[in-house]
Amino acid sequence: MEHNNQTQTISTLSPFTQPIRCIVKLGGAAITCKNELEMINEEILRKVSEQLRQAMITSSEKPPGMDWSRRPGSSEICCNPEEFGDHSVVDFSRFIVVHGAGSFGHFQASKSSVHKGQLNKPLVKAGFVATRISVTTLTLEIIRALAREGIPSVGISPFSCGWFTRERQVSSADLSSVAKAIDSGFTPVLHGDAVLDEILGCTILSGDVIISHLAAYSKPEYVVFLTDVYGVYDRPPTEPDAVLLKEIAVSEDGSWSVVKPKLQNSIELTVAAHDTTGGMQTKISEAAMIAKLGIDVYIVKAATSHSLRALTGDLRRDIPDDWLGTVVRSSR
Repeated sequence: MEHNNQTQTISTLSPFTQPIRCIVKLGGAAITCKNELEMINEEILRKVSEQLRQAMITSSEKPPGMDWSRRPGSSEICCNPEEFGDHSVVDFSRFIVVHGAGSFGHFQASKSSVHKGQLNKPLVKAGFVATRISVTTLTLEIIRALAREGIPSVGISPFSCGWFTRERQVSSADLSSVAKAIDSGFTPVLHGDAVLDEILGCTILSGDVIISHLAAYSKPEYVVFLTDVYGVYDRPPTEPDAVLLKEIAVSEDGSWSVVKPKLQNSIELTVAAHDTTGGMQTKISEAAMIAKLGIDVYIVKAATSHSLRALTGDLRRDIPDDWLGTVVRSSR
């Protein structure tokens, strides 16, 4: 019930004056190499950025790139102002991008236990700084990848723009900078971050929690989680008999049930069922909160034909049998 009350309060205070089409979560495991410290999966990130451009603009012509910074191995900056000419600004759909950390930030955070607080300890304070250096480095590379596709993206760090927690739950968040960026024609890029906590001193705010908070305020048409697996399974996807759950229904009390496929043993999904699948536990609970707001959530493998269909909104009418992914939606 507390979440419903919070949602009612949020909706009256929302700084978003125009409809948001989609919030996209770039899963850290999808866009980074999990087993290599601070290593980006360049090919996946390039493909994801390309699909975002395809989903955000109707024109088949790629707009000019906006990454006017020197690339590694090059001595020059690539910039051709004549490409922009006198044409009007390309009209992009209103998207918000939030990314996870993957192989960035986690090492620094775990070594210093930033998530547990106690900012007065020198190791924790150092870890707070080191974690933010790492995750914002990843943010910059994601913004550059989007900019190369002609997407006018800007980074917005939760710590820097006034997100605070109270015992790891969001207590306040100034979303005006996100709303103003969108109103100005930019695509905001947020990320999981080290933030100040009113009780603990500091903690880690996950990208999944950020998304559910943003969704409550901005009421997007739909939400897409891009991951490194095809969706939610009834057990760890590495197991040979794992079954992809195509549709999960969320009731008003927050409980979940599998609609498709019809499983022999009708299971009621619980958080515990996903404890062994990495970050899926938080992902499902946050997806359920979003679905309770009447917003469909698509969990799908990044950089595939299935992710493109989710990003473009093609699945909002019917989920075709050949689509691989999980949709989490309200049972109402």
